[in-house]
Amino acid sequence: MPYIFVAPQIIIILIFFLWPAGQAVQQSFYREDAFGLSSEFVGFLNYAEVLDDPEYTSTVLFTLLFSALVTVFSIALSLLLAVQANQVIRGADTYKTLLMWAYAIAPPAAGLIGGLLFSPLVGDLYQLLNNIGFDFNHNRNSSDAIFVVVLIAVWKQLSINFIFFLSGLQSVPNSVLEAARIDCPGAIKRFWTITFPLLAPTTFFLLVINTTYAFFETFGIIDLTTKGGPGGSTTTLVYKIYQDGFLGADFGGSSAQSVMLMVFVVVLTVFQFKFIDKKVHY
Repeated sequence: MPYIFVAPQIIIILIFFLWPAGQAVQQSFYREDAFGLSSEFVGFLNYAEVLDDPEYTSTVLFTLLFSALVTVFSIALSLLLAVQANQVIRGADTYKTLLMWAYAIAPPAAGLIGGLLFSPLVGDLYQLLNNIGFDFNHNRNSSDAIFVVVLIAVWKQLSINFIFFLSGLQSVPNSVLEAARIDCPGAIKRFWTITFPLLAPTTFFLLVINTTYAFFETFGIIDLTTKGGPGGSTTTLVYKIYQDGFLGADFGGSSAQSVMLMVFVVVLTVFQFKFIDKKVHY
């Protein structure tokens, strides 16, 4: 009976995860013609060409920068909001609900909203930034484009982080907080020395899922705001796979990039669990 209950999930994993992953590994060793009618075994040639491509190197560097910025800012801001919401007495339910609403918005919808807000024609934020003295245009300036995609990605992820941090704060025993007020009268010092260490498991969990989110789930945001531009300055590894595979019809090269990305994320996750998890006290 237990196998019958888990069989649907196992079938979904096999069909939509393991099978495509196996196909990507197989395709990474072949090169197809532009029409997809024939393929030739080329060994590790696709991997060598990807590693020799300077554009791929810049994409890796931007992906690391982008994921770091999104992870740090989304966790920091959501922690700040959770601490403030935890102190609200009147209207707390309404306040918390408004902060959680963004979680219901899909990344492509968030990208569409961000694209409208920063549009040179009708964008309110575009007009605001230019009116206060910034020569802002994310379609021409790479720094402005990075600011836009990071801002939208952080905003999209704030709500889920907020939910976990607020739950963690509300699970801290009142007896511990009362003893902390006696031993440490300073609110800021009390938070960093007593409250925040109790949130270490939650923080580590959010660090892992936010890193994964920045690597994979921000495709829709980038596609609907900058499309990897200007000049490829906002192209992440996932978006480059899409550009080379679906737009450039380089199935072998894009498959090799997919395998390399999978290996990189696995190594990064293992690093997080092996070294950072040691500093987390449960």
